Amino acid sequence: MSAYSFESEGINLPRGAWAKTHRRRLIWNGREIASFTQGAFRPYLYPVFTPAGFPVTSESPADHPHHHSMWIGVDHLHVLMPAAEGRTEEYTYNLYVNESFQGRAPGRMFETSIEGKETGSGFRVVQHIEWRGPAEWAAADGRLLINETRTWMFRPGERYHLIDMRSEITAAEWALTLGPTRHAYFNYRVAEALQVVRGGQITRSGDAWLDYSGNAGGGHIAGIALMPSANDATWWWFATDWGVVTTGPFRSEAKRLPANESFVLHARYVVHDGDAASVPLADLHREFLVTTV
Repeated sequence: MSAYSFESEGINLPRGAWAKTHRRRLIWNGREIASFTQGAFRPYLYPVFTPAGFPVTSESPADHPHHHSMWIGVDHLHVLMPAAEGRTEEYTYNLYVNESFQGRAPGRMFETSIEGKETGSGFRVVQHIEWRGPAEWAAADGRLLINETRTWMFRPGERYHLIDMRSEITAAEWALTLGPTRHAYFNYRVAEALQVVRGGQITRSGDAWLDYSGNAGGGHIAGIALMPSANDATWWWFATDWGVVTTGPFRSEAKRLPANESFVLHARYVVHDGDAASVPLADLHREFLVTTV
């Protein structure tokens, strides 16, 4: 009998009511690990639980409603569109904020398929996601900008859960650039109780990893660490005392992606009980780098 279940969340709605989107829960030995949620603008992981069952992320907080727990976003996406007389025009989109941001119209990310399977070392989930621009002239359904394959590997445990993510993005019909921007690529927003302004703590090891821990409730300390793969690129970090963490390789220089070509980024999340010192983060980071060579 499998230790895992991966099923759509059952909501017993009254007759005549419908759910707006969907959520699929991953459960291990009777304990919920996380749920895959399709929001109005993007798919994301929420809620996210520690081994002891404490939620450590926040979904759509009032100050930044586009902060969706654990998510991917890019607010400078430029499509290089062939035009008349052999020229190229630049179409500019925002796939980070849920409305026009600094003049850039909001796009959406749609999950087109998702599959989960138990492996010898954990549970693997593969999502296929379309990045589309907004409805516009000559593109009523939004232009297809990127096809993404997002692969998650879950290895739950008694002290911490490991969540490894591989994001492979492929430019659709046209070449594009991502960035330069500070609003990209891997993001998470901690639950309010964990914020530094409420007594939480940020622990950082150079550019290798960053941990955000605090009181998850009832005096229980918990947190979440993010460690991108240094093999991918040079990473820039942003973390605030009010709870958001972002890291990405597009801060100083844009990434150009020719049509139909791909680019891969990796990150590991460590969701844990206790503070940063109670988890072997340095060892887990070294192990992760070996797996992403």
